[in-house]
Amino acid sequence: MNNAVTARRLALMWCGVAYLVALLGAAVTTAVVPSWHPLAVIALADVVATVIVFGFSVTCNNSSLYDPYWSVAPPVIALYLVTRPALEPNPWRAGAVLLVVSLWAIRLTYNCLRRWRGLDDEDWRYRDIRRQAGRSYWLASLLGIHLMPTALVFLGCLPLWTALARGGSLGPLDALGVTVALVGVLLELIADRQLHAFRATRPAPGELLARGLWARARHPNYLGELLFWWGLWLIGAGAPESAWTVIGALSMTALFLFISIPLKERRMLARRPQYAAYRRRTPMLIPRLRR
Repeated sequence: MNNAVTARRLALMWCGVAYLVALLGAAVTTAVVPSWHPLAVIALADVVATVIVFGFSVTCNNSSLYDPYWSVAPPVIALYLVTRPALEPNPWRAGAVLLVVSLWAIRLTYNCLRRWRGLDDEDWRYRDIRRQAGRSYWLASLLGIHLMPTALVFLGCLPLWTALARGGSLGPLDALGVTVALVGVLLELIADRQLHAFRATRPAPGELLARGLWARARHPNYLGELLFWWGLWLIGAGAPESAWTVIGALSMTALFLFISIPLKERRMLARRPQYAAYRRRTPMLIPRLRR
């Protein structure tokens, strides 16, 4: 067994231990404050689990240990709500929500861990923050890399409360929401496969993926992610007084439009001479239907 494989297995082991401890910490938290509102319990458990993962990130000197949290937390939150004795969700709606969230989580977690090479491999965005923050890096990591995404995922999961805290028959919004979310997951899956196949060809330095979905939009994977979160909101939007939960989907949209995509675009423009021309001829998110 070569050193790269050993290092990767060690990293995955540490990641597994970190998330098991984080899950245990979240479970203990929910047991300590059982009388709180479920959303308050989830928020506190979220913070506790995030701080535990942060501790492992510091120990391993790699903030990428947090990356799976984005996809691991939503199915845990959904399962917690489904199992609350005081809630009586429509079983078909509960099943649809768990299915959609699980499919999304499995795809994203697999894609994240498949590309991670080990504890020496840290996301380029985190390395940039490390260089800029200097001695304050771990404070910046706690606030910006760990707690801020946790807060965004919590906001994105707010529609799970309105979807799973009510009974009632299924309606058009349920069907529309499930469809939109599944289309988002499928879009991400296809984009992942096309990107993975492109990288497997060992492209020349500076070469761009401009085939398949990537010929029709510059960020089809991000479009799929946004469709997933808006789909969740639609599923929960059928509940009375649920309009406020749109803050989650709006927050996710703002994250990608004003932070994630601009960061990625600046990096691609700096590293890929052909990207400027690709950018001019290819839409950012909404795919071009015709070639």
